[in-house]
Amino acid sequence: MPKSKRLMELMMTVNRKRKFTVKELAQEFGVSQRTILRDLQELSELGVPLYSEVGPHGGYQVLKERILPPIAFSEEEAVAIFFAIHALRHYSSLPFETEASSALRKFYQYMPNDIRDRIDQMKNRVDFVTPTRQVSSPHLAILLEAAIQQKVLLIDYESRDKPSKREIQPIGIYTRNGLWYCPAYCYQSDEIRVFRCDRIHSAIDSESQPMDLRDIHLGNRESDRKGVQVGGTLFAELTKEGVQACEAEHWLVPMLHVRQDGTGWVEGYLPKSDILFFTKFFIGLGKEVTVMSPTELLDEIRRNLTELMMKYM
Repeated sequence: MPKSKRLMELMMTVNRKRKFTVKELAQEFGVSQRTILRDLQELSELGVPLYSEVGPHGGYQVLKERILPPIAFSEEEAVAIFFAIHALRHYSSLPFETEASSALRKFYQYMPNDIRDRIDQMKNRVDFVTPTRQVSSPHLAILLEAAIQQKVLLIDYESRDKPSKREIQPIGIYTRNGLWYCPAYCYQSDEIRVFRCDRIHSAIDSESQPMDLRDIHLGNRESDRKGVQVGGTLFAELTKEGVQACEAEHWLVPMLHVRQDGTGWVEGYLPKSDILFFTKFFIGLGKEVTVMSPTELLDEIRRNLTELMMKYM
């Protein structure tokens, strides 16, 4: 059996067995124990997480991380995957930062020379620009794991008003304009809120009993209104330019409706806690938006505009 094929089959074998001895592998592959030892050393250098145990019941064992079997990619697929990971370099924080860098190095290292040359040429021809942020979000992995495992976290959070301790149950994390956000059920305010991840200064497991939020995720969280504060129905007319501005905001897309002529409107439920945020957003759109409801939002817009006018009189 050629060495390259043996290494590939050996990788899948140790991943399946999880625990084994050199003698067992040597008998299975029909080679000497010395050859298996050299092969295991090569697999370790390729990133297969192996460790040895001494003693009469010792041997080799694969660490917790599973190694996926080899997957064949076309040239175009390989280039697409490379640049999908390469684009993440603009973010100061990632929930899988170390793993992304490691995957990119492996992917690039074992590509044929002609494909690497093509990628080198493309690096200066295509990019996915994201605003550079000085702030970091060191707890992304903890927040994501809590969302997947349905855990409650105790966080130290720095809001616009003052620092506070809160218990939250994350729904997920997403990034927009270089910043990370975490929609979560907040036990203090009894509603689903969105937290800036860079304002979370600590996050540890809480002993509180989690709610059953398995059916709530980033795609449908806006439609779930259990426990939210009383709000109202948002309705705002948009010009073509207003529609284009709103299309750039990921969080607003579920409420955005577009007509054939390019104009549109925003319609949906507006929690009371979001009125100040929408006030500032719609003021920023200027004449490209006409807010019709709710009354609380209109009053807040008028108050903010009055304060702004008084500042320049």
